[in-house]
Amino acid sequence: MWHFREFEDLDIHTLEEIYRLRVAVFIVEQECAYQEIDGKDESSLHIYKTDASGIIAYLRIILEEPVSIGRVIVRSDRRRTGLGRELMAQAMEYVDGYHSGELIYLHGQAHLKEYYESFGFGAVSEMHLEDNIPHYHMEYKKEE
Repeated sequence: MWHFREFEDLDIHTLEEIYRLRVAVFIVEQECAYQEIDGKDESSLHIYKTDASGIIAYLRIILEEPVSIGRVIVRSDRRRTGLGRELMAQAMEYVDGYHSGELIYLHGQAHLKEYYESFGFGAVSEMHLEDNIPHYHMEYKKEE
C-alpha cells in the first residue's frame, strides 16, 4: 500500500523505520559518514510503500523553494522488481498535480542518471563527487 504523509502525520514507529532504512542504505551500504537526519524531514512529504514486512520503498519531497525529491530508496531485498519505477511514478504524479509548472530539483547519483532522465529530469551540472559518490544536479519542469 502506498502512503503519502507529512511529517506531523508520521507515527513514531513509522518514522523510526524510515530512519533505519535510510541509514541502512545511505550510511551503511554506501559507506558514507554524513548527517542523515538533516532537519528537512519536517518540511517534506514522505511517500512510502509497505507490505507485511514493513517499508519496502521510500522517498521524500522537500516542499521548500525549490521543491526537491530525495532519499529515493528501494529496500535491498526488493530491488530489480520495478518498485523503484513505481515509487518515482508516485512522486511525479504528486509534483505534476501539486507543483505543475514549477522547477523540481533532484541530486541524483551518477549511475541513476538515465533512470531519472526517463522521468523527465535533465542534468544541469557536470558530474561531481559528494561523499565520494558521483552525482549530478538535475531539474524537471512540466510544461503547462
